[in-house]
Amino acid sequence: MTEVVTHTLLSPVTHGELTITDLTFREAEVGDFMAADHFKGEFSGNVAVLASISDTPLPAFKKIKAKDFGIILAKTKKLLGNDDKNTTGG
Repeated sequence: MTEVVTHTLLSPVTHGELTITDLTFREAEVGDFMAADHFKGEFSGNVAVLASISDTPLPAFKKIKAKDFGIILAKTKKLLGNDDKNTTGG
């Protein structure tokens, strides 16, 4: 079973007629990281990956406030393969 993380936005985002209040993130797959290749800069690529793993249109994800974004980064760290486990055997 794939791990998921949810986040209720402190500041909801409006995209067209849709108001987004909650995001659900799934574990990233290689294809999600490939989506980042379409963007210049590491930050923009990371935003593209997070939008992809939450099935959120990128224009809507770009409207997320900084305070929410910081929380999302902390919550999704493990889903992006960035957990603190020692993989070197040392």
